Amino acid sequence: MDDDIEADDDTEADDDTEATEATAGGREKKTAGEGELFRQSEIAADYVEGLLDILDYDGDIDELVAGGRPMVEVVGARLQNLVGQRGATLEALQELTRLAVFRQTGTPSRLLLDVGGYRANRRKELAAVAKNAVEKVKEYGEPVQLEPMSAFERKCVHDVVNAMSGVVSESEGVEPSRRIVVRPAD
Repeated sequence: MDDDIEADDDTEADDDTEATEATAGGREKKTAGEGELFRQSEIAADYVEGLLDILDYDGDIDELVAGGRPMVEVVGARLQNLVGQRGATLEALQELTRLAVFRQTGTPSRLLLDVGGYRANRRKELAAVAKNAVEKVKEYGEPVQLEPMSAFERKCVHDVVNAMSGVVSESEGVEPSRRIVVRPAD
């Protein structure tokens, strides 16, 4: 399994208080409650709104919490420049936004930023890529190496492959050439 930030599967608390969780070695790690996650999405939305104002771009901003992580979605026309080629600009904006959240909260954020539905559409494309790779592995019994992908993209592929029997996936290489290899399960 990929050890990228998107692959974190920390258990999030269901209430507005902070929870603690035991880690290997007996230490406790604080996890953010639903209220803190929403606060992170609000901070991020304010930051993104400021960027849109500076760039003179129009867009509606939604802040939410989904899947135990804060999210900000920007929708509107003419936002492709904020996504960039293969989502590169979007990834950079997400990192800047995470830094803005960290600066205000003092806590690293697993914030997910989406612009113009790019991530939702890319998830669908990646699901098809993953299923195709699984079919090839099952048919020929040989590993299939996929093209280099971002952490978000690798997480999407791992999720699809892990839901299927008879195959496993793992990430190999280093950024920016980190890629997934799908193999037959032992």
